[in-house]
Amino acid sequence: MTDKAKKKQEILEAFQFRHATKEYDGSKKIEDEDFKFILETGRLSPSSLGLEPWKFLIVQSSDLREKLMQLASGAERQLSGASHFVIILARVDVRYDSDYVANHLRTVQQMPDEVADMLLKGIKTFQENFLQLFNDRTLFDWSSKQTYIALANMMTAAAQIGIDSTPIEGFIYKDVHNLLESEGLLEDGRYQPSVMAAFGYRKEEPSRPKTRKNLNDIVEWV
Repeated sequence: MTDKAKKKQEILEAFQFRHATKEYDGSKKIEDEDFKFILETGRLSPSSLGLEPWKFLIVQSSDLREKLMQLASGAERQLSGASHFVIILARVDVRYDSDYVANHLRTVQQMPDEVADMLLKGIKTFQENFLQLFNDRTLFDWSSKQTYIALANMMTAAAQIGIDSTPIEGFIYKDVHNLLESEGLLEDGRYQPSVMAAFGYRKEEPSRPKTRKNLNDIVEWV
């Protein structure tokens, strides 16, 4: 078997291994080095215009987890046993004329001022024409969609090293937002909660094998 074929087989085996874990073994903890690796795959994920409109909030406080359980019924079991629990926040201040965008281009992407100024004009055109820029909700939706790219990469990376994960949308958005805001975790409104994810080790094996549609049923070449 070639190195390429072996790598493809390993990746597919990881996808077969991964499932939405319902209950975690609370006695097993992810090693710091392994979780740092998972976070790094999120950090390196692609984003529209390279703006990285996310923040990974790692909720390890038992007190905060207890509060979240009351607001996120879809995460109740995961919050009680998962080794690590993540809330991915999406940036709201990603409008073309925001301080964040200008600063990101110049300090993170290290663009000269003249290049950054030219790109800002392009971002303005993109956001007005394609996002139909109207309000903060439009910008949040745009950022939120991108957090799912990072989420998928983190879950896949975790599976490749034998760590389970669960994507979670089952939470009352307004209440979670208010909780995080009261805890001072949204940076004065610059962020809003987008999606949650639990990571750890399954308490028991899945009760039935993974099922998916046939590839021919979901792919059409045109």
